[in-house]
Formats: sequence, structure tokens, C-alpha cells
Amino acid sequence: MNYPVWLLDAFGGGTLIAIVAVAHVYISHLAVGGGLFLVLTEIKGLREGSTPILDYVHKHTRFFLLLTMVFGGMSGVGIWFTIALLSPSGTSSLIHTFVFGWAIEWVFFVGEIVALVLYYYNFNKISSRSHLILGWIYFGCAWLSLFIINGVIDFMLTPGSWIENGNFWSGFFNETFWPALFFRTFLCLMIAGLFGFLTSVNIKNDDLRHNMVRYCGIWLVVPLLLLLASAYWYKIALPPAQQEMVFVTAPGYKPMLTWFAYLSPLLFAGGLIMAIVRPQSVVRPVAWLLVVCGFLYMGCFEFIREGGRRPYIIWDHMYSTSILKSELSDYQKNGFLKSARWVKNKELTLDNRMAAGKEMYTLLCLPCHSEGGVLNDILPQAEKYTVEGMDSFLAGVGDANKYMPPFAGNEEERRVLAEYLTTTLTPDRSRIIGEIKKEKVAHGPFDQNKDEYVLLASTDRGMSLSSQPELSGLDFSYGPPTLRAQLIYREESPSVISEGVKLRYAVSTGSGVIKGLMTEGDGYFQAELGKLTPPSDLFRPYNLADIEAVIDSKVVATTRVRVGVSNGFGCRHCHGGPWRSEDSGLSRQTAQNILRIHDRRSGTSLLDTFNNSKIVVCSSCHADSSRKEAGRPEQLGLSSAMHGFHAAMLGETTTSSCSLCHGVGQESHTRSFDGLHNHLAGLDCSSCHGTLAEHGASLLKAEGKSGGELLLAQLSAKVESGLGDVKPRRAWEMEPDCLTCHVEFGEPETDSAFNSWTESRDKLFAHRKGEAAVLLCTSCHGAPHSLYPAASAHSDQVGVLAPLQYQASSYPIGADKRCDVCHTEEMEDEIHHPGSLGEFRNRVE
Repeated sequence: MNYPVWLLDAFGGGTLIAIVAVAHVYISHLAVGGGLFLVLTEIKGLREGSTPILDYVHKHTRFFLLLTMVFGGMSGVGIWFTIALLSPSGTSSLIHTFVFGWAIEWVFFVGEIVALVLYYYNFNKISSRSHLILGWIYFGCAWLSLFIINGVIDFMLTPGSWIENGNFWSGFFNETFWPALFFRTFLCLMIAGLFGFLTSVNIKNDDLRHNMVRYCGIWLVVPLLLLLASAYWYKIALPPAQQEMVFVTAPGYKPMLTWFAYLSPLLFAGGLIMAIVRPQSVVRPVAWLLVVCGFLYMGCFEFIREGGRRPYIIWDHMYSTSILKSELSDYQKNGFLKSARWVKNKELTLDNRMAAGKEMYTLLCLPCHSEGGVLNDILPQAEKYTVEGMDSFLAGVGDANKYMPPFAGNEEERRVLAEYLTTTLTPDRSRIIGEIKKEKVAHGPFDQNKDEYVLLASTDRGMSLSSQPELSGLDFSYGPPTLRAQLIYREESPSVISEGVKLRYAVSTGSGVIKGLMTEGDGYFQAELGKLTPPSDLFRPYNLADIEAVIDSKVVATTRVRVGVSNGFGCRHCHGGPWRSEDSGLSRQTAQNILRIHDRRSGTSLLDTFNNSKIVVCSSCHADSSRKEAGRPEQLGLSSAMHGFHAAMLGETTTSSCSLCHGVGQESHTRSFDGLHNHLAGLDCSSCHGTLAEHGASLLKAEGKSGGELLLAQLSAKVESGLGDVKPRRAWEMEPDCLTCHVEFGEPETDSAFNSWTESRDKLFAHRKGEAAVLLCTSCHGAPHSLYPAASAHSDQVGVLAPLQYQASSYPIGADKRCDVCHTEEMEDEIHHPGSLGEFRNRVE
């Protein structure tokens, strides 16, 4: 943060490290192991009295000197240049922390150069004893140089107690110092054997060539076995958080771990063949192939080790953005632009938003990402998001995706960076939802003076979302709503008619008309609308159900009710892809992107199923009680998995994430939360369900499965009151209890029902009846989330059809003392619940 930035764009810092650092480290390890190889091979020649072996050592030394001293020295300078370019603050910290360590390392390096030059130029010119002493001096200086650098490198990975005490030795002899030193030492010996193959295959004498190839094979095989043992030691020496990062959390490391696992037996087999089975068959291309495999092996290891530091340059001390962990809260409180030294735009204005966004992008994104490059290209990542989706993602970086540092700025700056990434750096995918054209919907007939019956109807859900699997290929739809109706005979003491009556229904859907007879339930009639699909001709988040009651072949009452069903899942905001049509619908491209991530994170092969034109049904693995699907007992339920994972991934403490996914806000045509709690009382999703983190935690705690423990741990910092205070809740069975706020049906005493759950499914508002045990609550008040007076954006009438039909108002049935809807005599007692004879509190202007 205290240095100007040289933009690398497409080339990217990761590419530089891959090219320069891995190549240098590979050769520098050869410089250590190769020194011992020279000395021991010379001793072998002297003991066997073999002049050809000594001549081989002489020639190999020339090759070794040019490669390690010339290329190794130049690439070493390149390392310093690269790290100073990519992370000047991190480089400065290493220099100041280990200044005397670096001085010692440079002394050893000078000793290496002098000893190796003397060793080469004094072949056959001094005594064998003196010549071997030069070789041992070289190897000693080289290994001690490795000893020093190993402490510095692993300090960046595991600084240990240095974080607290700042002590040189605490940082140097850190948790992974010794396993890393053994690992690198054995790796050095392996690489010496690999490069020994390159010079051995050029020997003209067949017997000598076979002898030396077999000899080099032993150098490869034996250290490799010891290296794998030390690799395990190295792994368990890592703190738990870093083990989880490398081996569990970060999907980007899996390919490197896989390659490392595959290359180990490949190198072992190659060495075994050369050492024992067929050394005579080894030719130059085979030798080069093994050297390349060794390079890839080194690259995999370095990638994994570097990845173990993410999101830090120095673990738990300095982020990859060069911001100290101790300073992060100040950046977030005061704003990034005010704190960053090398920016022009210190304040955000209407005119400089994108210029400021680019500066934040440069300083916060480009340290790890490239722009159009080979490694970690930000463009395909950013182009998937809309502004809203990116803003939610940035709010959560550092949580579920712990390999990224938290956003180091305030909310306004985060929004500006989201806008820059999704509208300027990449094509703008945000689609402004067009104006919703309201339609006029006619309600059913009713003559209060003549009609003997009242037919009240509702659904058990104000909105069901459908991914329309037959079109998208991915099925994670809610269970369809159930249509319910009650026929009331009007008299002084009205009665609910359940015998001698038939209730017929017809629902026009996007795939045709669903119609039939409703079946008798517990004091009501019902029909499960299993094949319900959203309308296809006009995007609106509902269908209309017409119901008629028939007694003795005569229609005695009719009514019409909205059946909420939408295809407005907002997955595209983060997963990319277009709406399937107009402003709605999950597209196959978005579904494909979702499954690709699922496969990468969970090791599944769902994308193959999808690409074979088969529908992927989430509830086949993840239990979904909304559809009565059992799933697999070892897997988290669908609601728990979806909310738990996304709560950990996103950083929102408000309800914007709810709005993006469920289509309840202005970003979607659906706008399904249209009941009085929202538009009159000003409540949002968190008022009843808690924040996204609290909602996810309550569902995960109810399941108590191993897969949920990791997600709960990720949510612990996001639940302000603490996970211990969150009460478990079973999805679709335990919901917020209305009487938590409306004690004794009175005016609300609180604005939050979170953590107060109903005991079971039959206690839900959708299934509950009034105190007289006659009418369903929904018959008079409307469906959950769409309580009367619902204010639909799509129609002034559609959300309140029953109240308009029976009392020419939008208030709940019987509100404002309109008991005459059902009662032919004026009521004096509050039969249905306390307060039912009072004036309705939430007035519509």
C-alpha cells in the first residue's frame, strides 16, 4: 500500500512467479543436491579406480556450474525483481525482519561460487584429498544457504509466535521449519539424480553409461521415499486452518494436489526402471521427460505451498493486498481510498466513480489476478456477475472463500468496485427490469343480500419458485402450493360445509389447464397442484385459480384466488448466464455454471448428467421436506445446504441476498413479498427468519450433520449474538410463530420473531385455525408472505380478490367489524380470536 504499482495486466503476477520462481527454485535445489552428487560420485570413481567415472564428474561439473551459477544466479536476481514488483511491502518486511539472516545467506552464497569455481578448475591439478575438500565446502555452503532460506520462506507460511513477540528466532524456527528442511533436502537429492540422467545418457561407453544411469536412478528412488514421508510430516505440521485451506476449502488447489500425487509414483517408477530394470534402454528423450516431470513436481509443490499462505503474503500478518491484518478494520471504517497512499481519487464523487473503481481494482484485485492472462484471470470470473451479485460476493470475501482477503473498504467503495468490475472491466450484464404493466383482474361474484354461501380460498404458500427443470435441466424447485377452500353457510352461527358438496377447481398454467375435484381435508377441501408451472405468455408471478362449490348439481358459490408461482430464481446474479426469456427463468447456461461449481467443490459428476440431457434433481441427494423427498441421510437437506453455503459465501447482514435469490425485491419481476408486513409494517425477511447467516445457522443446527459443522464454523463470526443463541429449526416444518409478536393477537410487542419457532408442521400459520376451530387463518388473512391487504406490483386486485369480492375492501375477511360476510346477525363476541372485532390497524391510504 505504500508503493506505486506497475500494472502487469494480462501477464499477471502469478505467471511471473510460475515462470521465474519455479525455474529458479528447481535449479537452486539442484545446486544443493548436485553438490553432494559431485562429491560422492568423485569418491565412487576414486574407490573404484575408474578414470572414466572421474572424467564424467569433470564434464558434469562444467554443465552443473553453468546451469546453477549462471542461470541460477540470473534467475535469483529475477526472483528479487519479481517479488519486489508483486509485493514491495512483503519484500520490505522480509528484508527488515531477517536482515542478518540474509547477510549470512549471502556469505554462504559467495562461498558456493568460490568453492565451485575452484573445484572445477582444479580437476587433476591438486591432490584428490584437497579437491574433495573443495567439493565438501561447496556442498556445505549450498546446504547452509538452503537452511537459511528455508527459515525465511516457511516464516511466510507459518510465522508462529513471531506475530506476538517479533523475535527473529521465533520467526526463523517456525512450526514448519524442520519438516520443510528435510523435505527440501530430499528433493535436492532427487533433482540431482534427475539431472545426472541428462549427462549419463551421453556417455559413449555402454558399460559405463549403464553403470551411471543405474547410479543416478538410486539417487532418485531412495530420496523420493524419504521425501514422501517428510511431506506427510510437513502436512501435519501446518496449523489446522492452513490444512483446511489447502486440502479442503480451496478448490483451486485440488488439481495441483492431484498432479503431485500422480507424479510421485511416476518418478519412482522412472527411477526404478533406470536403477534396476532396464538402465540400458534409457535414452536422451526419456531423461529429459523425467527432468520435465521433476520440474512439474516442483511446480505443484510450490503452488501448494504458496497457496497455503492465502489470503496472506505473511500468514496472519499481511494480506496479499499488502494491507496489514491489524490495519484492516481502519480501512473498512475510514474507507480504502482515504487510507491508500498511491491513489488520485481520495473521495468518491458522481464523476469519478469508475476512475476510483479502477484504482481499487488495481490495488485490491491485481496483486493476485491477471487480466486476460493464463493464471487466475479475473475476466471470466467478473463477467458472470451482475452489479448486485458482485456486491454481495465482495461483502463475503474472506469468509467461505478464505483464500481471498476481506474487502478493505466501506460499503460505498465496495459498491463502486462491484460496478467497475461488472460494467466497465467486463460487459454489463445487469438488466434493468422493465416497467411492470398492471393488469386488472376480476374477482368472483357475491350478493350479500341474496347469496347463502361464502367460498373462501387460499394457498399454503404465497409464492412457490420453480426452476422449470424441463427447460433449465436443473430441478431445485420448491414444492408446489396446495390450494385450499372452505365453504361457509351464512346464518347467525355460520357452519363450514363438508358433506354433500363438491368443489371444482381450474388453474390456467404455462403448460395448460389443471383442473379437477378438491379432496376433503381437516375441515377444508384441498388440491395439491403438482404440475403447476409459471405462465409462459406473459411473465407474471402467479396463476389464477377459479373454484366453484356444487351442491346437488347446482353451483352455489364461486371465488377466484391467486396461486403464486414464479420462475424468478436469481441465480444468474452470481453464476452468470442470461435470463431464459425476457426477465425471468433459469437458463441452461446458468444451470451449467452452477453444476460445474458443485462438481468442483464436491467431487460430483452432475455436469455430465446435465450434458447428457438428463434433469439433475437436487432432492435426490438433499432431502427436501417441501416436496416430501427423503434424499440421502448422510447429506444435508436442500434448505440447509443452500442457505448454509450461501450464507457463508455472501457477506450480507441485510436482506439484499434474499432479494437477489428469491425474487422478492426490485431486481426481479416476481416481488413476491407483497403482504402487509412488508409494504405497510416495513418488515423484511430478517424480521422473521433472521439474517441470512442466522437463517442458515438455525437450519444447519437442526440437522447436526458433519457437513454442517464446517459451514457453521464459517458462520460463527457472522451471527452477532453468537451461534449458541440460535435455536435449531427444521425447514418447512418449524417457522416463526405469529404470536411471538402478536401476543394474544394484539398489537405487535416486538418487530422480530426470529428464534421463536412453531413446534411442528401442523402449528404453522398456513395450517392453523382460529380459536373456534372453524376457519383456517389463511382463509381470512391470505397466504403467508401475501397477507391482506397485499399490494401486488402486477395488479391492484390480484392480491386481495377475496376481500374485494366479499366486503369491497382490501382488508382481511371480517376486518372493521364486517362479520356480516358470514354472520347474518351482528356479532358481540370475539369468536375467532381476540381483537377480531376491532378496527384494522394497518390502514391503506
